Amino acid sequence: MKKIFFIALILTVFVSCKSDKNSEKTNETISTENSERTAKQSDGLTLLKGEFVYYADAAVLQTHAEIYGVILNNKVDELNSKAKAFKKEPTDFVQVEIRGKITQKPEGEEGWENRVEIKEILSIKASINDNDNLVKLGKE
Repeated sequence: MKKIFFIALILTVFVSCKSDKNSEKTNETISTENSERTAKQSDGLTLLKGEFVYYADAAVLQTHAEIYGVILNNKVDELNSKAKAFKKEPTDFVQVEIRGKITQKPEGEEGWENRVEIKEILSIKASINDNDNLVKLGKE
């Protein structure tokens, strides 16, 4: 019985010593400096992809996870004019890819909790239509 315990103790010590050599290799620190970041990564802007609609002085960007109120500026007007080519109705959504600055809504203002100020337009394409679930009111 003592021999089995002694052999188990020796095996445990041998295995734990072998692990120490591996852990010494993994203790190396890998660091990335900010100098390796590109100019676009360091400018504080966020890449957003989603559906965009602009109608009656209000613009909204809906991503897969969040809805943003869009701060109206020249880029929104530019985006809307380019998006008209992909719209059948003024209220249709278009798929966009933009870079912008995300901010919180100020206290006491109405609107979406998060806002985005568009700084760069990357791509615009027609939204995927699902006409089976579409309800329209008015003339056909």
